[in-house]
Amino acid sequence: MFTLNDVGYRLCDGLTRRELLRVGGLGLFGLSLPDLSRARAAASAARGTGVGGGSFGKAKACILLYLSGGPPQHETWDPKPSAPVEIRGDFRPIASSVPGLQVGELMPRLAGQAHLWSVLRGVSTSDNAHSSSGYWMLTGQPYARPNTECNAPAASDWPCLGAVVKRLRPGSGALPPAVTLPGQMISNANIVAVGQNAGFLGRAADPWVLNCDPSAADFRAPALDLPLEVPPSRLGQRRSLLDLANRHLDAVERGGAIARYNSPNQQAFALLSSSRARSAFDLAQEPARLRDSYGRHKFGQSVLLARRLVEAGVSLVQVNWPREPGDMASNSPVWDTHSNNSERLRTALMPPMDRACSALLEDLSARGLLDETLVLWMGEFGRTPRINQGGGRDHWGQVFSIALAGAGIRGGVVHGASDSIGAYPRDGLVRPHDLAATIFHCLGLPLDAEIVDPLGRPVTICRGQIIPQVF
Repeated sequence: MFTLNDVGYRLCDGLTRRELLRVGGLGLFGLSLPDLSRARAAASAARGTGVGGGSFGKAKACILLYLSGGPPQHETWDPKPSAPVEIRGDFRPIASSVPGLQVGELMPRLAGQAHLWSVLRGVSTSDNAHSSSGYWMLTGQPYARPNTECNAPAASDWPCLGAVVKRLRPGSGALPPAVTLPGQMISNANIVAVGQNAGFLGRAADPWVLNCDPSAADFRAPALDLPLEVPPSRLGQRRSLLDLANRHLDAVERGGAIARYNSPNQQAFALLSSSRARSAFDLAQEPARLRDSYGRHKFGQSVLLARRLVEAGVSLVQVNWPREPGDMASNSPVWDTHSNNSERLRTALMPPMDRACSALLEDLSARGLLDETLVLWMGEFGRTPRINQGGGRDHWGQVFSIALAGAGIRGGVVHGASDSIGAYPRDGLVRPHDLAATIFHCLGLPLDAEIVDPLGRPVTICRGQIIPQVF
């Protein structure tokens, strides 16, 4: 099951058009679409927003694998075998498919694919808070209050990567251009973490959020299906009635929030009437062996669903590492391994991650999609070089590793290095705005493309520099 999250615009009398239709006995066309996305934003008319203009533009899509909580650099892409045990941890490095490159022993499948990945070992936010460090990683813009947690999203926030892509690459199909699944990241205070929304671009540019569990035995796309009591002929009648209501309301107040409401309604009908859109969510079409290769867990099947969505025309899919039932009981939810780091990595984290991420690259390659799909492996920061008294690693934004593959990225590259204990960058420093610039470059979005800030001023989408070493 999943829902499409949305917040309705309100009319001048305080009623949303949805509520007006419900009062009239229609509900939302009588369909099971309680949580529609906002409209796909129109392409920006600002100067420089067209694809081209010197942009690399090899990627048709991007899949962002976000290991929320902060994966440790020592046990993944930057092991320190010569460091003391309290630094290097319990695991040994293993050889990879790239001569001289070692990675953590708990990712043997990714080790065999190292020739496809560019590894950045000198990434830094210098921020040890999930919220503010994650904001920078997901927007390319430093948060106004660094090293702060549990901040609620604000209308003045810088738009996330998916929102910028949605604004500048609106697409032409029934599916939205930017999707987040299997849900947004929620802080321990039960607040949606900052850096995941459109901010000052407005709710129309928010990525669609699919709250779902694609690994469930009964997984289907109920929000894209007509209820049994609404036959196709009745759908057409209700669409005509909706058009009549729209014309009446637009005559009362044109433009603004009301005008925007036509697009979500049309999006809903497009989804309902598009067999291709509905088919994208039908994981039963995949061979059982392929589904097994991703892992029959929420993250693995979410990664598989991401592949199906980009294949169906979605430009950017962000797959967040999910909080599984009981995750809080360990006091180390998701990748936030403040305690029992080795046990959590060995049992709950590394095996499903290694399986799903490696299966994605194999699958994309087999389908001829890897050359046009950018894949990112990342989190909001890394973990402390020294293991604490609880056997865990704490927050560490001073240096950590991420990896990129596909879409013209040069495989087998290691750019940057941390010091001897994995505490600070030694060379090849990369800041999140440089990563954002590289992502936009791959997607063909010129870095001088402009969006409009809350004061009505045109600003460029990114202030970073492309990382040339990965091309």
